[in-house]
Amino acid sequence: MSERIQQTILRNLIFTEEYYRKVVPFIKEDYFEEYHEKVIFEEIADFASKYDKVPTQEVLSINIQNRNDLTDESFKDSLSTIRGLTDEWVDYEWLLDATEKWCQDRAIYLALMSSIKIADGGDKKISKDAIPSILQEALAVSFDEHIGHDYIEQAKDRYEFYHRKEEKVPFDLEKFNYITKGGISNKTLSVALAGTGVGKSLFMCHCAGAALTQGRNVLYITCEMAEEKIAERIDANLLNVSIKDIAELPEVIFNSKVQEISRKTRGKLIIKEYPTASAHAGHFKSLISDLSLKRDFKPDIIYIDYLNICASARYKGAIVNSYTYVKAIAEELRGLAVECNVPIVTATQTTRSGYGNSDPDLTDTSESFGLPATADFMFALISTDELEQQGRIMVKQLKNRYNETTASRKFMVGIDRSKMRLYDVAEDASDISIDQEDPGEEFSQFAQTQNRLSKFAEWNV
Repeated sequence: MSERIQQTILRNLIFTEEYYRKVVPFIKEDYFEEYHEKVIFEEIADFASKYDKVPTQEVLSINIQNRNDLTDESFKDSLSTIRGLTDEWVDYEWLLDATEKWCQDRAIYLALMSSIKIADGGDKKISKDAIPSILQEALAVSFDEHIGHDYIEQAKDRYEFYHRKEEKVPFDLEKFNYITKGGISNKTLSVALAGTGVGKSLFMCHCAGAALTQGRNVLYITCEMAEEKIAERIDANLLNVSIKDIAELPEVIFNSKVQEISRKTRGKLIIKEYPTASAHAGHFKSLISDLSLKRDFKPDIIYIDYLNICASARYKGAIVNSYTYVKAIAEELRGLAVECNVPIVTATQTTRSGYGNSDPDLTDTSESFGLPATADFMFALISTDELEQQGRIMVKQLKNRYNETTASRKFMVGIDRSKMRLYDVAEDASDISIDQEDPGEEFSQFAQTQNRLSKFAEWNV
């Protein structure tokens, strides 16, 4: 059967141009079992790539005769197979389905053979850690029917898209939900900009804990602190205990508090530590594959602490300037978000001049201005001595693809550093003013609506 379908595929590649253009992006030379069939496919693909049309049998025969890298047997088998190709009708839809299944079967078979070779130490260039991703890539082989959006013909689809409620991961902070219109979307990269000690990790730990309590699967990747230190911060937040008092809690009380959290959520939180500047998007993708295979865990949101101390998969070991390197990291992380269909939240440092700046902007992004160019949502966390005394931290929007940045460009949130927690605060005259803007009537209405929804949810628990 396999030999028969390969013959059918080869003859339709030269006699049915529509079929060729549809399937050739998905067929690999290695899928063919016989060497002479690989040679014929290679010649078809080379000719079509050069002349933008499929070759005739005569052209294929001439090109085969001009090759000097074939044995007598391969040469004879190639010519014999080409002469035997006939313009016999076959149902087009059936042929597409059969070709797709053949590609999938061959991809899985080759992936299994490659994995066995790697596991046995036969391939020194690839580590065993790559096996899950090799198998997952093979399992993902399929013919994608979507080849673009027709502006006129698909106007109805577009209208429905405009009115479709987008799936988002909401914050537990009203003002962040307001400026993002309900939370952050899948396939996006959000970046917090702050100086050392201002609260980058605190912000991400707080949001990770909040996402867990919402019933979501959370993956927290740290390249800075140990896994246990991140867990300790999230413990302080979720257990409502000062971080310095956690170690003093009796084991029974600690376990009962954790079990209480477990009963209230269906989500899981996985924390994974990598050495500083050693892990890149490829490692993160492999981790996600391992978690899926070994723990049946698929993240709904990923936090990476933090971007500047990740590595780049493209420039590993290369000497490049910081602009190019950090921009590459940002692009790779956003690509990972798209590929895994999840939002990724990370952070970056301010420049030296931006460290003490109470009004930072995009130019204060450390090392690379290419980072804000890649991010979908970017904001600065600002702290001063006066704000610290009031238990506040200021947030300034820098870039927002969800909403206009003029809507509540700056606002305050409460901060409890002892419990690693952020909370909503009322904007009033007692707030410290750093070019602060009035949230306006629109936010007031939004906040009132959120409060009513929250109370309604509580009544129905």
